[in-house]
Amino acid sequence: MNRFPKSSGLAALAVVAAALLAQPALAQNATKDDAVAMVKKGITFIKANGKDKGYAEITAKSPQFIKHDLYLVVYGLDGKCLAHGANEKQVGRDLIELKDIDGKPFVRERTELGRSKPNGFWQDYKFTNPTTKKIEPKQMYCERLDETIVCGGIYK
Repeated sequence: MNRFPKSSGLAALAVVAAALLAQPALAQNATKDDAVAMVKKGITFIKANGKDKGYAEITAKSPQFIKHDLYLVVYGLDGKCLAHGANEKQVGRDLIELKDIDGKPFVRERTELGRSKPNGFWQDYKFTNPTTKKIEPKQMYCERLDETIVCGGIYK
């Protein structure tokens, strides 16, 4: 004999179903192909609209430059952050000495790779995932645009 009214069971089932349906949206990660496509899209936008508008759109978290945990960043070859799709407080800062949790100077490495591999490269380091808020291994795809590097990364 069921001690709970049918409506209580349905309400509980609805809550569980809603929670399960919400999980995939939170757990989705962008792919390497997504990162490459997003960087190319960002470069095309900056070339078509100019640096000021391009950097502003990236930093404003424009939906065209965000996909799941993927966002764009733009650095000058000197290590200055020019646009940041996850943390606008970084814009304008010289981050050349920034290191990941393992002590890897990833911004310095990125600028060096940008000088030596202008047609694109992948970089591994650890960074805080904006969706999980945890430090995770990350792969950043970057391409050089003039004296800048446009990058988008995936979490592994």
